[in-house]
Amino acid sequence: MKILVLGDVMGPAGRKAIKKSLSKIINDNEIDFTIINGENAADDGRGITKPIAEEFFLQGIDVITSGNHIWDKKETTEYIDKESRLLRPANLVEGSPGNGYGIYMTKDNKFKVGVINLMGNVFMRKTKDVFEVAKAIKDKIILKNNVDFIVVDFHGEITSEKMAIGHFFDGSSTGVVGTHTHVPTADTRILEKGTAYQTDIGMCGDYNSVIGMNKENSLKRFFKSKDSTEHFPSEGEATLSGIIIEADHNTGLAKKITRLIEGGSLIK
Repeated sequence: MKILVLGDVMGPAGRKAIKKSLSKIINDNEIDFTIINGENAADDGRGITKPIAEEFFLQGIDVITSGNHIWDKKETTEYIDKESRLLRPANLVEGSPGNGYGIYMTKDNKFKVGVINLMGNVFMRKTKDVFEVAKAIKDKIILKNNVDFIVVDFHGEITSEKMAIGHFFDGSSTGVVGTHTHVPTADTRILEKGTAYQTDIGMCGDYNSVIGMNKENSLKRFFKSKDSTEHFPSEGEATLSGIIIEADHNTGLAKKITRLIEGGSLIK
């Protein structure tokens, strides 16, 4: 079983790279299940729309996770209630539309994959305690009991929360990946009890930028220039950044984890 997880898709450049390269990546690596974080996929880099999500599904993506920008497009609050393959963080305030986790079949209907979307508490929007919510979900979705594989997307600002969640799910999930900071970390590994882990898998966007936003305008904003405008995405050639997890069918745990860096200016 091979699972592809891609980092935050950043604006038009990220979507263009997905359209150009995803199918080949899936075919060349014999990928069985694909997850992306789509919370920055809109034209302005904030949120996701129904047409963008549906285009992702047509391109072979099985589940879209998200984070603090999930509600930046008003239409998403209605769409997410109807589309179970689009997730929002499970620890958002009570009564939020949509779901924070789900169980999905692989395209060949052989395996069940649990996908859990969580968001950190530090420097993020107001949420329920992520560790309490993580424990409750862990008790509901049990590896090799009601699912064959489990992947956790932890959308967070600080590395300590991400690492703690990684260790919490070690041995009870196939993989835990961090998203949100848009910069891939160099700690790609399999934890002691068999869970694939990377603190942040980066973004699918133009790295000749400031975390995906136009670098010239970002500099103007940092220097408080009167000529600066609202942030807008950089539109150079994007790099697809993520990981491929090869998992054992019997245990649901990881056998191998490989960084994926494809195209653009970022070099593996």
